[in-house]
Amino acid sequence: MNVHAIRAIYFFEMHRWWRTLMQSIISPVLSTSLYFIVFGSAIGSRMASVDGVSYGAFIVPGLLMLSILTESISNASFGIFFPKFSGTIYELLSAPVSAVETIIGYVGAAATKSVVLGLIILATASFFVRLHIEHPFWMLGFLVLTAWTFSLFGFIIGLFSANFQQLQVIPLLVVTPLTFLGGAFYSIKMLPEIWQKVTLFNPVIYLISAFRWSFFGHADVNVEVSVTMTAAFCAACLGVIVYIFKTGKRLKT
Repeated sequence: MNVHAIRAIYFFEMHRWWRTLMQSIISPVLSTSLYFIVFGSAIGSRMASVDGVSYGAFIVPGLLMLSILTESISNASFGIFFPKFSGTIYELLSAPVSAVETIIGYVGAAATKSVVLGLIILATASFFVRLHIEHPFWMLGFLVLTAWTFSLFGFIIGLFSANFQQLQVIPLLVVTPLTFLGGAFYSIKMLPEIWQKVTLFNPVIYLISAFRWSFFGHADVNVEVSVTMTAAFCAACLGVIVYIFKTGKRLKT
């Protein structure tokens, strides 16, 4: 294991993140704060509690997931796409760095950024609503697992993207709508029975449900099923990336 290569890639990505701090942290935090003001305070104050939890607190896990999913994909996809775009990917390909070491460096940095952002947003949420986390250990575990999984997914998007516009297609047209329709702002128990069954085909519902369980102790979907599906998706993404590096497909400009 080439630890020096992993550190070099990891800290290079973290330094790049620090140079764009305004865009990387402050912008998502301000956007999330607006959600809390509109949905948590303005609308939430006129709504009854959901499963015994105030509406403002109920939407916290969903908003965290929305930010983590989009930021994980964005950070990881741009991290590997820019070397392809600038041509520096050839330096990486010619260096004595394996596919696993490259993945750990790039995806580890992207996941770290997302986890830090998630914790900052969680701290921001405490200024708007009263929060009590039933299972803090599991909450942190779900946070890390989700950030790592979707950073892997974003890494794949970066490998297959041919231009900057393609980087935004899946996050904007797929991930964000699935998050809004996956119970970020409501419990699927509030839906008619037929739509409850349809919602179960949305993979994001399992992420949000498990994350919400770690906060309040109850979930719309069995927690074991949620963890299993997330871990399976993570393993599938990892397998795809390793295959791409071994075959060399989509790595060159």
